[in-house]
Amino acid sequence: MAPVVHGLEAEYFGQIEFSYLDIEDPLVEPFKQEFSFSYQPMFVLLDSNGTPVKTWLGAVPAAEFEAEFAKVIAP
Repeated sequence: MAPVVHGLEAEYFGQIEFSYLDIEDPLVEPFKQEFSFSYQPMFVLLDSNGTPVKTWLGAVPAAEFEAEFAKVIAP
């Protein structure tokens, strides 16, 4: 998934902020609880207010991410 996600990050630079969490880092425990982490990889799309819009588990095609990105990017 790294090539897909990093490609999307480059394509949507300045429109969507990408953050990566190390699930083995104890400092991310609050995020794991907040987003009900249950599977790796896990992706959470948040709106501009930090509200979860969509969660994906496992491998996701780039087009599926892009369809959801279009819903949260301001025209």
